Amino acid sequence: MAEQMNIADELLTSMEQAVGIAEGTVKPGRIWTPPEINVADIRKRTGLSQVRFAARYGFSAAAVRDWEQKRRTPEKAARTLLMLIDKEPQAVERVLVGV
Repeated sequence: MAEQMNIADELLTSMEQAVGIAEGTVKPGRIWTPPEINVADIRKRTGLSQVRFAARYGFSAAAVRDWEQKRRTPEKAARTLLMLIDKEPQAVERVLVGV
């Protein structure tokens, strides 16, 4: 039977791995690479202005403008919502009806 690690040993092992990754001596188990998205194209397909798009989906108008002008990139949660708006707009609409 394999020996079970206690939580302290697991944390110590994880910290050692993190240090190794930071130092470049250990490769991370996985790396998340965010998919490229074009916020302007997504918004234009909705037929909404930047201000109305922002208001409808809970973004700030400044964020939408900055994303479209490539001054900022959406964070993970916003990127996920944008991809849903692009791929499954009816699902997003169904959820927002109750809001």
